Amino acid sequence: MIADTRTNAGLDNVSTFRKLHVFKQPGERIMALASAGNLSISQSVVSMLNEGFENKETGEVETLMNAPTMFQAALRIGRMIRHIHDTEAIALAASDVKFDVAFLFGGQIKGGRLRLFNIYSAGNFIECTTDTPYLQIGEHKYGKPVLDRAVTFDTELYDALKIGLISMDSTMRSNLGVGMPIDIMTARRDCWDADLTFRIEPGEPYFHDLRERWSAALRAAHMAIPRPPYAGR
Repeated sequence: MIADTRTNAGLDNVSTFRKLHVFKQPGERIMALASAGNLSISQSVVSMLNEGFENKETGEVETLMNAPTMFQAALRIGRMIRHIHDTEAIALAASDVKFDVAFLFGGQIKGGRLRLFNIYSAGNFIECTTDTPYLQIGEHKYGKPVLDRAVTFDTELYDALKIGLISMDSTMRSNLGVGMPIDIMTARRDCWDADLTFRIEPGEPYFHDLRERWSAALRAAHMAIPRPPYAGR
């Protein structure tokens, strides 16, 4: 999981909020939730997932930490989104605010497999498969081509992280709505704990070196490709 922290941007209006949230019980479960869209909606969903929400059918207070499977946890996130929509949508529409939120939800609960879901504003979701080796939410049109060209289902974990950071840098280069710090989390299958959690701050040496090397590599590739032979035709 990789998430930036910028929520709005302008010459004199930049706000930073964490969009990547980690839920874990070492040895039993590791889950990460990254958000995009309206900050107030995503924060409400995360707060309800932490505090719990009563299922009217079962009477159970549902959280991510007591979900029996990753699929059931994804269903719970969807129910939280729909509940908040039912509660807030009319007031938001009256203020001309669109109900816009999306989540990436991934991880593993002991006894199940590692899974990754893209959860939409309607509370429905799709799952990552071998045919779709990555999922992406929020502003992604500038960074997506990097992922499409370089990521496969068999890409090693930290090679994938490197490619993801290049993709994030490409997005930040072209869109003021995406910015640092960047939060990252990695988890390996059947470990039920985070392998890495880290925040990349402005000026962090590895990320600075990565973006300089990527820029230089693009310039070198551009110079190495012959010019189009179409002049004068």
